[in-house]
Amino acid sequence: MGTAISVDVRDVGLSPADLDDVFAWFRRVDETFSTYKEHSQISMVGRGEITVADCDPDVGWVLERCEELRRDTGGYFDCWASGMLEPSGFVKGWSVEVASGMLVERGSTNHCINAGGDIRLRGEPEPGRSWHAGIAHPLERRALTVVVEGTDLAVATSGTAERGLHVIDPLTGRPAAALASVTVVGPELTVTDAYATAALAMGLDAPRWLMSLPDHDAYVIDAGGHVWWTTGFIRHAPALGCLPRPRLTHTS
Repeated sequence: MGTAISVDVRDVGLSPADLDDVFAWFRRVDETFSTYKEHSQISMVGRGEITVADCDPDVGWVLERCEELRRDTGGYFDCWASGMLEPSGFVKGWSVEVASGMLVERGSTNHCINAGGDIRLRGEPEPGRSWHAGIAHPLERRALTVVVEGTDLAVATSGTAERGLHVIDPLTGRPAAALASVTVVGPELTVTDAYATAALAMGLDAPRWLMSLPDHDAYVIDAGGHVWWTTGFIRHAPALGCLPRPRLTHTS
């Protein structure tokens, strides 16, 4: 998937085999969906060398969900936006959500999985303390812009900090450059990850759309360094409580 994945489990009783199963799942996802691998099924489908019917059933399911999200986001989440088949904006969050579910099935109620800034939090790292996830500042090297706290939460960030202008606005075909970073929090990572990607592609219209999403909140930094967040985001980042909430001025 072109990123590092860490799994932090704080429960006793899980065996090394349980974690081996989780990382075997990630390897399977990578072999099937990696656009970095010439012979992955998704790469071969994208080039028209095989059909979806020839693939693992997960491929068809993922592409169906991507199409649903394309409709739900007004076309801004589009796995063909770059001209190549690239469903990673869905696959990464989905694979982490599945991995978290695998750990729950094996008895883990306290863990954190982080796949390149897409994070699934469950339970507590220690009794009485919530997980803390630092969000990298897209414009200031080695700085954090906000810290998200939670005990059962999905956190997804799409931005320019690591990969530059890598998200394409499907409506124009050009790199989405108006926003530097979008962090979305929600109840599960599959959709939350896709929403963050769609919002980055939307540019300056994203805040108004983000406010309309039920059960999700967001934190946005535009290319000029201006910061904005939804009213409910402060529940997940209490440190923002001492700051005046910026006015919504960047939507058309």
